[in-house]
Parts: sequence; C-alpha cells; structure tokens
Amino acid sequence: MNNDPIDYQRRKLLRYGCLGLGAALAHHVLFLAPSKAAMLNLASVGPLQTPDKNGLRLPKGYTSRVIAYSGQNLFGYPWHAAPDGGATFATGEDGWIYVSNSEMKHNAGGVGALRFDRDGKLINAYSILKNTSLNCAGGPTPWQTWLSCEEIERGQVWECDPLGKKTAQVRRALGRFKHEAVAVDTENKQLYLTEDEPDGCLYRYTSNLLNTAGHPDLENGFLEVAEILSDRQIRWHRLPDPDATSITTRKQIKQSSHFNGGEGIWYHHGIVYFTTKGDDRVWAYDTRQNHIDIIYDAASHASPILTGVDNIIASVAGELLVAEDNGSMQIVILSGNIIKPLLQLIGHDHSEITGLAFSPDRSRLYFSSQRGKTGRHENGMTFEIMGAF
Repeated sequence: MNNDPIDYQRRKLLRYGCLGLGAALAHHVLFLAPSKAAMLNLASVGPLQTPDKNGLRLPKGYTSRVIAYSGQNLFGYPWHAAPDGGATFATGEDGWIYVSNSEMKHNAGGVGALRFDRDGKLINAYSILKNTSLNCAGGPTPWQTWLSCEEIERGQVWECDPLGKKTAQVRRALGRFKHEAVAVDTENKQLYLTEDEPDGCLYRYTSNLLNTAGHPDLENGFLEVAEILSDRQIRWHRLPDPDATSITTRKQIKQSSHFNGGEGIWYHHGIVYFTTKGDDRVWAYDTRQNHIDIIYDAASHASPILTGVDNIIASVAGELLVAEDNGSMQIVILSGNIIKPLLQLIGHDHSEITGLAFSPDRSRLYFSSQRGKTGRHENGMTFEIMGAF
C-alpha cells in the first residue's frame, strides 16, 4: 500500500476531479449550451502572464475588465460593499444576470444584481435583497433562484429572485446557524449546506414533497447532520430542532462530525464538493456511494499552490476552480493530478477572491475582490474574465 499523502491525493483527484468533457453538468443553473470554443480543458491553459492593466495575471488569450466598484452608481443602484458569493442566471433574451452577496454586518447586507445583454453589455443593476447581515456565500438553484446565506449566529437562508420581481423569502426549514454556502443535488432533490465555524458541520435538507415542477419544497422538509464513520461512509442524523431555539444545531447530535470552517460547496455529476478553510482542505462526497474523501490537503504539500481555500465551482468537464481567501489571491484549477493557477490578482494582499460564476454560455468568469486594494469592505471590486471556460 502506498502511504504517500501526495500520491493519495492525486489518486483522489483523478477519481473525483475530472469526469471527462462529455459529462453533463448536473447543476442545472446553466440554461444555455456551452459554445464549441468553451470545450477547452482548463488544465491545458498556459502559464500566467505579467499583470494586465487591472492587476490580473492571466493565461495567454484571456482578458479582464472591471464591471463594478463598491459604491459605484450603476443605473441608480450603488454597487454594494464587501461583494461575496455569486452566481449567474440566463435570461429570455440570451443575456444573463450575475447576482452578488454583500457581506456587511448589522442589517447592512443583502444581494445585488447586474444584468447583461447577449453581447455582455451591462444594461441594469438593482437590489434583490436588503436589510440582512453578513450575506456570505449561498448557491443557485435549478429553478433559477439564488439562495443567500447569512453567516451569523442563527443566520438564515433567503431565497431570492434574480430578476428582482419577487420579494425574497426566508427558508426556515434550512435551519438557523452560521450558514456559509448551499448546493442542490439535482439527482436526489436534496440540498447540502456548509457551516462556517471551527467545529462546523455538514448538513443535508430533504423535502417531504416536490412541487408541480418537480422541485423540492423548501418550507416542508427536514434537516440532517453528517457523521463520518470509520470506513468514510456517512451516517445522517435528523436534527430535532433546526431552528436552534435552545441548542445550536452543530451541538444537537453528539455523533456529528465537525469540519474546520466550512466554506464553498458545489454539486456536480453525483459529487458534492466543499472546502474547509481552517485546515485548507477540499472534500468530495459521493452521493451515490455515500462515501466522503479529502481530495486536496495543503498540509500534504511542501509548497502548496492552493491555500486559503474558499469558493468552489466546477467547469463543464468537472474540473474544480477554487478561490483563495488571502493566500496568493489566486483561482486554482484542480483537475486529475494537476493543480495550477487559472489567474492571480496582484496588489490585493488584504482581500479575498469571492463569487466565482461562469456566464451561461461559458465565455466569461465572474468574481470579486471583496476588499479591493485597500483591504476595506467599501473598496470591493467585481471582475469579468473572458476566455474559453
């Protein structure tokens, strides 16, 4: 048996990290078929070039633009401070909407939206959620809504309409705890949620019924917490009090397994990927085999390329993109046995990269520098990268 931890991680990445270009993206938030140009394997991108005018080191053939600054007046909406988790949603005119959380305290948070036409021109900006606190990450749903998570004690999940036409709704059945992010398992109609605590847990929500469209009811269901068994199988325990009226959720089941600072989470092709920032790990939970593995552990690398793991998404090919909170301010590709940066942001040493999201046609990647060059929340910046994704 090979006990080399780096070799073990390589084998796990080969198992979980790249599912082949023919694999269908199971996360149905993408409603437009990727262009032929977007079928590039990200692991094949070249080395990073010198910084461009926006301070971004990109592979050859990729370009950047800044689409919003915190405080910038965009169509009457001042782009929010501390931009965090984000996602894109296709519109009926072949355009798309990018939504972005605001991780501000004391009911100064919420969610903003940027609307683009089919050519990528910004045509509108507006709020879709106001007066909430520390909206950190969240997750898109296949029914084209955004679940915005409050990262506060007894925080809640808000379901938001990217178009801004419907009032955001609290989804109490998803529990009250220090929410970080959420991913929808489109195969089993379940939701997985991370918790940003040093002894946080991994949660799963199961609806008691499906609506007429076949989507889970987020008001009528039950929340469970994970226990990792000795054989890396998961045992799920139903929480007696998801509202945490007397005992915090992570302490209600003594057998619960604890994760050191749960961060981003993403579902792809039967696998739930999530990150833990306290120990710089990327995890993969196989929902079909009910088996969990660590597929990346920075501590096992003498000079790790990826540190400060945070937001995570997958490409069409199943390659993972992981954003760094501080670290080297990179977005890093995990694909098979390849670990390499897709980009690096220079001059933002006291910030973090947040809000990773591909445009529906896979021609663009969006993200933010939460605190910009100054390290202050009011100086956040939101970027767009053009290239083959």
